[in-house]
Amino acid sequence: MPRKPKKPCAYPGCPNLTEGRYCPEHQAQVNREYEKYGRDPRTKKRYGRAWKRIRDKYVMEHPFCELCFQRGVIVPVEEVHHKKPLSEGGTHDWSNLIALCKSCHSRIHAERGDRWGKRPEGE
Repeated sequence: MPRKPKKPCAYPGCPNLTEGRYCPEHQAQVNREYEKYGRDPRTKKRYGRAWKRIRDKYVMEHPFCELCFQRGVIVPVEEVHHKKPLSEGGTHDWSNLIALCKSCHSRIHAERGDRWGKRPEGE
């Protein structure tokens, strides 16, 4: 199956062609800027060494994306997601965690409107 043609990087003034929105160099820069300016600074305090240990143990027990696995598709875990976010009173308890692939994790956050500050109507 043929691939889509590459398109210019969306970063202002960048002439590089890419398959995604940004070239790898500018994707890293956009992510850094989001972490520095767009994300709540208190978030870093919630995700320390203890979270890394909890996440690693959870991934050992749940090696596949739980949502994809329910549909009969086996995809390795890339993210561990809090069902109830820490910012809303959630905890690192295993009953509040779910193992996800990047696609499912992104879909959940897009539906919630977390990254772009757009909450669905009624919230």
